Amino acid sequence: MGDHAPNLYRTPLSRARGFGAAKTGVNRFIAERATGIALVPLSLWAVYAGLRIAQGGYDGAVALLHSPVNAALAALLVGFSCAHMNMGMAVIVEDYIHKPATKVGLLLLSAGVCWLAGAIGVLSILKVAFSGVGAY
Repeated sequence: MGDHAPNLYRTPLSRARGFGAAKTGVNRFIAERATGIALVPLSLWAVYAGLRIAQGGYDGAVALLHSPVNAALAALLVGFSCAHMNMGMAVIVEDYIHKPATKVGLLLLSAGVCWLAGAIGVLSILKVAFSGVGAY
């Protein structure tokens, strides 16, 4: 029977616990699903906001973002989108890039782009929300 004999007496759940190379797959799986679920109502709000902005143009966008609720929802949309994108890109890189140096470089590049995009997006929303001034 060898060293596989102890597994014969374990339950399926017991055998499944702790599997995975880094032992952290479940956390990321849950985080990916949580951000995906959060993006559903935020995306519906974004469609509503986009339709309102389309009617009012630039001044309509400024007026929309002057509302604290709308500014917060816009910032949450940007933040959750960037976090979700970062996790998704990390999975793609980890699954399909096999050279360690290339993998690390692409993971760092992807995370940097996602964080930079998120920071610029949230700061832009805050600038318009608090001052009403935007760059053309």
